[in-house]
Amino acid sequence: MIFEFGTFAKAVFPTVDDFLFRLDDFLGALPGGWRYAVEIRNADYLGRGYFACLNSHGVAHVFNAWTRMPELGKQVAMEGSVTAEFTVARALLAKGRHYEDAVRAFEPYRETQEVNQAGREALGAIVERIKQREETAFLYINNRFEGNAPNTIEAVVDAMG
Repeated sequence: MIFEFGTFAKAVFPTVDDFLFRLDDFLGALPGGWRYAVEIRNADYLGRGYFACLNSHGVAHVFNAWTRMPELGKQVAMEGSVTAEFTVARALLAKGRHYEDAVRAFEPYRETQEVNQAGREALGAIVERIKQREETAFLYINNRFEGNAPNTIEAVVDAMG
């Protein structure tokens, strides 16, 4: 189950610690027996405290390619970013591209419109890591990432040999 939190304004959570206090309570109240993951949209929340909070509950950080988040590869490289015994990644948008712009540029999603090589490589690295660790991964690829999700998936698989 993925909990996607949109971008929070400073008026909602003045500090990262304000968010983490509420997140910790929320995660602590969830019933057991499920796999949980958290996707955030505030790049400044990514850090030791956030990752430690998720880790303490066995909740995965969702590595997400989204307009105002660090690229997937940068998130994967962050110390402590692997917070659970499974991995979740969502390739949604290229950094800096807004959803509406991607829709206009890529519809009707019949072919790859723009290769996101760094994103492909990061997805491949995630797959290689989980294969080595013999863990489970949930990878979601959106048409708005490159223009055609099946082609992106095929390219990542082909690049891995």
